[in-house]
Amino acid sequence: MSSPRSETAIATYLFFMVLGVTLLVYLLRGFGLLGFIPGGILWILLLLSIATGIYYGIEKTRRF
Repeated sequence: MSSPRSETAIATYLFFMVLGVTLLVYLLRGFGLLGFIPGGILWILLLLSIATGIYYGIEKTRRF
């Protein structure tokens, strides 16, 4: 079984990685460099960021 700090570290890394990719794709699409990416992909990335943010929040406030 993983230690509680390890699970929180994984949640933190996952959240910030997904958030970073989402922001990068959003900005590059706005500048026209990734104009071929459909809006549905942005929605999926946005929802994935929200989901991982909720997971991160739950893991951070969890008592062990």
